[in-house]
Amino acid sequence: MNGRAVTKDDLQEKRKKYVPKGIGNGNTNIADYAKGAELVDSEGRKWIDFAGAIGTLNVGHSHPKVTEAVKNQVDRYIHPGFNVIMYDSYINLAEKLCKITPGSFDKMAMLFNSGAEAVENAVKVARKYTKRQAVVSFERGFHGRTNLTMGMTSKVKPYKFNFGPFTPEVYQAPMPYMSNKPPQMTDEEYIDFSITRFKEFFVTTIDPEMVACIIMEPVQGEGGFLIPPKRFVSEVRQFCNAHGIVFIADEIQTGFCRTGKLFASEHFDIEPDVMTLSKSLAAGFPLSAVVGKAGIMDVSSPGELGGTFAGNPVACEAALAVIDILEEENLNEKAEYIGALLEDKLKDLKDRHSFLGDIRRLGAMVAVEIVDAENQPDKARTGAITSYANNNGLLLLSAGIKGNVVRFLTPLVITDEELKEGLAILEQAFEAAAE
Repeated sequence: MNGRAVTKDDLQEKRKKYVPKGIGNGNTNIADYAKGAELVDSEGRKWIDFAGAIGTLNVGHSHPKVTEAVKNQVDRYIHPGFNVIMYDSYINLAEKLCKITPGSFDKMAMLFNSGAEAVENAVKVARKYTKRQAVVSFERGFHGRTNLTMGMTSKVKPYKFNFGPFTPEVYQAPMPYMSNKPPQMTDEEYIDFSITRFKEFFVTTIDPEMVACIIMEPVQGEGGFLIPPKRFVSEVRQFCNAHGIVFIADEIQTGFCRTGKLFASEHFDIEPDVMTLSKSLAAGFPLSAVVGKAGIMDVSSPGELGGTFAGNPVACEAALAVIDILEEENLNEKAEYIGALLEDKLKDLKDRHSFLGDIRRLGAMVAVEIVDAENQPDKARTGAITSYANNNGLLLLSAGIKGNVVRFLTPLVITDEELKEGLAILEQAFEAAAE
């Protein structure tokens, strides 16, 4: 470019020319520097981060303990490949994950690169263990963008449209949506109805003797931060026990203190047979894990599981640092504190704006529905809110099958000052959307 400095406009034009538009961008500014819950763009503008790289930054941007661990590891070696020669960080992380995940039984853990890859491998071990083929996920669930995980995901646009055919023997069971229960039903009646529908599904759609695994997000993330009733989750767990089905908890978004517990399964008093983990596991480094009962995990023969970059040692060291930070900085307590402040602010905004619908929260996993005058999903107004925020110093995301949910995934290390500043911009975004 004739020796001149590359500008934001230059990079945006290059992005249009060289990067497919199918790779979405919630914010088209150019990141330059980030620390904790703040990000500075290439023009020196500051952003408060309420998105957390879609939930991957529970310990924040560039935590000093993480960056130190990463730098030390890079000086030792970057990637010898665990399938070629073993190294300590993979084994130490596997041990740590087996110890901190729910369940008093013997466990094993294996590492991969992404959440979708973790889900694929959890399904592989469940099929190998049960010698069955069928996989059951739930309505409004999201499990990834690979072929198998697209089939397990509910939302058609943008995730599945024109990308088929999908992997066979994947079925989606009904899931209660408490906000949408029929008005004539009490909560308990609706839960009873939902349990009945769930069990009828295994009569009308797939027999349980054909099912290898049922996979459930303890809180549905992309579905709109939907929190299932504890009794329903318990019934699903018991159904799996009764029929020899592997129960997989997809804790990719809910894990690592996001919900005020180390793992969201703890809120429901369940011990999954297998868990999938990723996102905030390694503070932004690509890493995922499958952790589960040793008897299930160890059925495969050498070479049947793994991957070229799976369990990269730099990412493993980042993850080991993350696990220390979660405890040292009391991030479970911090998650509850942040979540309560967000909930209070949203309730205040709801008193002032009729377009705020249901507010949902488990720890710092918080969301609000945006609705029209008939209490129907309002995707356009939701987009206006997130656009205003992203244009005025607040990174903010939407979610939900109908695109009408504003969700909050702020780093759990956010300071009171940063949180206050972010909430002020959020309030402005709602005020602008009301006009």
